[in-house]
Amino acid sequence: MVEIDNLDRQVTHALRINGRAGYREIGTVLGVSDQTVARRYRRLRAEAGMRVIGLPNPIELGYETWLIRLRTAPDAALPIAGALARRPDTGFVSITSGGTEIACTVRVPASVDRETLLLQKLPRTPRVTSVSAHCVVHQFVGGAVGPDLHDDALTAEQIAELTPAWAAAGGARSAARLTSADAPLLDALAGDGRLSYAELAGATGWPESTARRRVQELIESGSLYTDVEVNPELYGFRAVIMLWLTVSPSRLAAVGAALREHEEIVFAAATTGPTNVQALVVCRGMGEFYRYSTEKLGSLEGVERIDSEPLLRNLKQLGTVR
Repeated sequence: MVEIDNLDRQVTHALRINGRAGYREIGTVLGVSDQTVARRYRRLRAEAGMRVIGLPNPIELGYETWLIRLRTAPDAALPIAGALARRPDTGFVSITSGGTEIACTVRVPASVDRETLLLQKLPRTPRVTSVSAHCVVHQFVGGAVGPDLHDDALTAEQIAELTPAWAAAGGARSAARLTSADAPLLDALAGDGRLSYAELAGATGWPESTARRRVQELIESGSLYTDVEVNPELYGFRAVIMLWLTVSPSRLAAVGAALREHEEIVFAAATTGPTNVQALVVCRGMGEFYRYSTEKLGSLEGVERIDSEPLLRNLKQLGTVR
């Protein structure tokens, strides 16, 4: 197992704040050399599976996000999940519930034929015994909405120093929007969100100055954002739990606001379906999850039912699976 120390945690936290920050910029904030930051990043990338990913913002683009649950025969879950992970429109693919259920997200334009998505594009095999789909109607935590609270390696002052000026000033300022011409850029960033501008120029066929300008425009407009993939276990989090909550409609906004303040929550959204909130919890162990579910989650007014499923295997987090 790779040993993760405090500097590794600081580098990871810094990249969550600004995924394209330079090594020198990060090193200045952390009080180490840019070469040290570069070495740590390369080690985390090669040995710990950490990866910065550049992603189109589905909220800004008006895309719909669907949370899909597929139940399968036990011996079919892994190959079906693998096929889903290789699809460009999936963003999260995991096996849960004793190896017989797959949970995944699918992001699609709002104009897509939903019937085609759910009945034809999803795996059609007798090994899939049931499919349920829940559309995200509002996202509270995670991804393009903003970072969760479980990273605590940096001080408030260090976070402020790493936050881009345009974000610190109150948010997006560029009017740039994604177009079909950005497809090769998005494909490159989905594999590695820290590719140099020279590498992005090679991937897109653009001049380096154009690649630089376009990435900066898209990030500042909110059309593009960066996130970080990690193996939670290497950072001490050995219990990753998917939650499906039934919440009283009158308390939905209040529960979502409360979840946003829970450091254990890395994703939470209101959805359609018989359960109306889906969340992802990361804890250091099942004992910590027990305390979280009984003392914090269970005490929230309006939470009527909690269904929990440990993640057994994660095949895809954010970026491209080659």
